[in-house]
Amino acid sequence: QVQLVESGGGLVQPGGSLRLSCAASGDILTIYAWAWYRQTPGKRRELVAAITMGDNTHYTDSSEGRFIISRDYVNYTVYLQMSSLKPEDTAVYFCAAGRTNWGSPDYWGRGTQVTVSS
Repeated sequence: QVQLVESGGGLVQPGGSLRLSCAASGDILTIYAWAWYRQTPGKRRELVAAITMGDNTHYTDSSEGRFIISRDYVNYTVYLQMSSLKPEDTAVYFCAAGRTNWGSPDYWGRGTQVTVSS
């Protein structure tokens, strides 16, 4: 089992920046890929960014060029640095971990709210 705990969410103005953190514990060495997803009310959870154990990264059209995913090997933490935030980035952001891929994660955190508003 893997436990994931997100932090760093909050209220930020449009154009601002925010860094989300995901602290991982448990059977971390079984994980192939880490990812951040987000969800707004009434919509499906969508992928934001992913990183593999080989540090290959993947971004979506909405995150490419504005967000950076990274991970800390020592502290087993995955980060999502978000810049140039827009109101449409408002969502609950979830950390996820997959044993074989990022598209179908095996483990989820509980989420952290990000609100972009003036």
